[in-house]
Amino acid sequence: MVEKVIATETALALIESLKKKHGELIFHQSGGCCDNSAANCYLPGELTIGAGDVHLGNIGGVPFYMSTSQYTYWKHTQLIIDVVDGHGGTFSLEGPEGKAFHTRSRLFTDAEWAELEASGTV
Repeated sequence: MVEKVIATETALALIESLKKKHGELIFHQSGGCCDNSAANCYLPGELTIGAGDVHLGNIGGVPFYMSTSQYTYWKHTQLIIDVVDGHGGTFSLEGPEGKAFHTRSRLFTDAEWAELEASGTV
């Protein structure tokens, strides 16, 4: 099955560290503004997930969401969550660690897109 969101080994290591420090987590891909279009990591309850959000999958055992309106533009891409040095989104848990989650993307191949369409997940 084609995954809509994946994470690098560096991102997975940071996720594990944050889970040990904070417990359960969630991700939401920010749409911009003050969060700089970043993958932000939150504690459950810090951000309300609702009908206006799409669950793209899990990375490191943590659910990853994006707003439905933003998903309309990104649905043809696989999100690749990585880590860079520096302060991340204003509201994201990794900021105090001196790290920031960074979203890269790539277009799905025709075969991958056909698989996603056949599965009814686009």
